Amino acid sequence: MRFEAGAEEEFEAACGLLVDRLVRWAGQQGLPVDGFMAEAALDYRHRATVDGRLGLWEPRHVEELLLCWLPETITELPGDERGDAPGTLRTLLRYLHAAQLADPRGPALEDSLAAVDVVAERYPAAMADRSRWSLAKFWAMTAAEQGVDVLDGAALQRFAERAQRGEVGYDQQALDVIMERRLTGRALSSAARAEPQLPVELPPDDELRRRAEASTIVGQLRGLAEWAGQGGRVVTAAGRLRMADARELVEVLGTGDKVEGVRSSADLPRLGLLVEWAKKARLVRVVKGRLCAVGRARPVLADPLQLWLRAFEACFELRQALIGPRNGWHVESMLFDVYEDVLEDVLNTLYSLPYPMPWPRLRDSVHLAYRAGFQLDGGSDIQHRMWFEHADRDLCSVLDTLVDLGAIERERGMADPVFLEVDLSAEPELPEGMPPELAELLGGAGVAPDPAAQERDRRLREELSAGPVELIRLTELGTRAVRQRLLAVGRDAPLVGELAHASAAGLLGVLADDYDPDAASVELAGWIAARGERDAALRQLVEAVRSMPFRVRAQAMLAVLLTALPDGEGERLLRGLRGEAALAPLVLTALAHRELLSPEDMTDAEHLLLIAESLLQLGELAGGGDGAEEVLRAQGSEVRDAVAAALESGHPDRAGLEELGQLAARALRTPAARLGRARQRRRTAGKSGRKRHR
Repeated sequence: MRFEAGAEEEFEAACGLLVDRLVRWAGQQGLPVDGFMAEAALDYRHRATVDGRLGLWEPRHVEELLLCWLPETITELPGDERGDAPGTLRTLLRYLHAAQLADPRGPALEDSLAAVDVVAERYPAAMADRSRWSLAKFWAMTAAEQGVDVLDGAALQRFAERAQRGEVGYDQQALDVIMERRLTGRALSSAARAEPQLPVELPPDDELRRRAEASTIVGQLRGLAEWAGQGGRVVTAAGRLRMADARELVEVLGTGDKVEGVRSSADLPRLGLLVEWAKKARLVRVVKGRLCAVGRARPVLADPLQLWLRAFEACFELRQALIGPRNGWHVESMLFDVYEDVLEDVLNTLYSLPYPMPWPRLRDSVHLAYRAGFQLDGGSDIQHRMWFEHADRDLCSVLDTLVDLGAIERERGMADPVFLEVDLSAEPELPEGMPPELAELLGGAGVAPDPAAQERDRRLREELSAGPVELIRLTELGTRAVRQRLLAVGRDAPLVGELAHASAAGLLGVLADDYDPDAASVELAGWIAARGERDAALRQLVEAVRSMPFRVRAQAMLAVLLTALPDGEGERLLRGLRGEAALAPLVLTALAHRELLSPEDMTDAEHLLLIAESLLQLGELAGGGDGAEEVLRAQGSEVRDAVAAALESGHPDRAGLEELGQLAARALRTPAARLGRARQRRRTAGKSGRKRHR
């Protein structure tokens, strides 16, 4: 239910299979469905969203699909029968829940259907709104409206030539909006997939609240708001505190600023930062020449955790206060121009890392972003080094502030060897104007390395190997805050324990898709414990595998039980299911794949089941239908005996076997009757068949 951004063949196959099954199910249920619209909906979740989860549909996804993606990408020519997109989406949502494919972290089915109802009335107008169209759709529709057969390449080319000569009328205002959206990268088709995050563990909110209360910054921000009060304190015409008030506040808050000889509160850096921080956090504001506490912030000030989270969010607006020039003698560093993007990338990179990040690795990763975003061709190497050092000092200042807040922590130690294995010598290929996420940069994707980049990488490895370095990691408070930001933009940020109330199928599906083995073991143990009676919980899990209609997914779910249950319990469970007809093919496949069952340990009947299961799963992976037929055809005549063995195996998926036989007959151009005779010959082959089954 999720594919990497570059795995287009795999996605196309899964999408085709899913739509075929959806259309078949909808026919049985008497529900409306348009296969083309269903495919477009899955395309949207795969290609135009940051997480790509096909089984999770929040209200924002419903709205974006119906009001943005379909109007942008689907061309309905004059005279075409319009597809029922809202109706198809409702049917798709129902099917995902019925087939146990819906992500349990998403809304309930009723809530998702209600979201469709809310948006459906606006869908026709959105489809007709030319400003929402893509550039290609705009010109295709303009040509069609002027009588051009857009399916005729020559006619379309003549239209394009006339348009270039200014001989074609069109909606200039709509075209301007389309071009602006295209040039600024706001078109959905230009959305970039974010890297998946590992699951994290967090303590309860009460514990996080206790830690937030211990934060010095939290105490100072609360103290500042209380000092300002509802009546406020007079500020200068420039909006600064009067010096007498500033001296008092330095003492009240314990900022440590030196006030002797200082004539302006602008020269008290720590106090100035706190005042600006409180403003950005919407705790205080200047009203009619007075610095006043914001009345609506009282509930936030009373809750240490919410106050801490508010302060964390405000960090992204503190660029000027943290690293802005203090006077005309100073200039901004490279970090100043990309502050918010780099801060977000740094925090996202630290998030869910199993090891603390060495400062040299983080520093050089940020340098890659600078090299991609700034023109550094001019100037000498000494100048370049000065520019980078200036930006590094500013980044350290930002990290110091995050340490003071309690979002990150630092220590000295040896870098984990994993950071020596990552290649940063390849210069990345990055979209123009789009700052990279450091997690992606750490992947080393890019063009061939140049000698200078290789030399930088060599020096970095030496620095990491030479001795202790500064190690940086998010605190649990910081992890909570970054996760909240990730979820807000639609990214997947699994939290161990959040699946405790999921269905058995939902649990196993998410663990198979998103969890590493260690986190899966913890999550599974918590789910079982939440149900009280272990044997009953295991029966629910097994039933979820048994009832999963997609064999490849059922296999993945069963593999979770095999690997995530503790102390060999998974293997014992599967061996106990070996004789159960409905599960035997999956069990045998799982045990054989893990080399827990050798061919010599299987009976002739089990060998046949393995062959059948392999072919059925191969057909699903190929997308079923034409895709499966093509795969069978590519195997040539060698697959004929395997198909014949599968058809006589007694595999419980009778419908799947019947479809397999039909596909094989077409692929091999072999009449079904001949396949039947082949099956009959195999039934009379006796024990000599076992060798051939292998």
